Amino acid sequence: MDRIIGTCGLMCSECLAFLATQADDHAALERVAAQWREEYQAPNITADGIMCDGCLTTDGRKCHHCSECEIRACGLDRGVINCAHCGDYACEKLEAFFVFVPDARATLDGVRAGLGA
Repeated sequence: MDRIIGTCGLMCSECLAFLATQADDHAALERVAAQWREEYQAPNITADGIMCDGCLTTDGRKCHHCSECEIRACGLDRGVINCAHCGDYACEKLEAFFVFVPDARATLDGVRAGLGA
């Protein structure tokens, strides 16, 4: 499988929910939902709510969070593949996200370096 990088730099192709969805493995989705309910102290996370074909898809299955993700919405509005391709790279929204997910910064920095930006 090709590497899929989400708008924010998360690796969709390595995400447990994405992998379980692609494998059509509902039991794995249930396990991921249970893990995330505990990890994120979010009792409303369900297996159906995390089915995902990656945040870059416009007509596929997207996890519930995609509908409320400001970074994804911004990327779609700007028509960028991911934030590394944006002229306003590392904006305030993205910097706030990087505090919680520093690996996403490393991923996007690597993409941006490859663009010669």
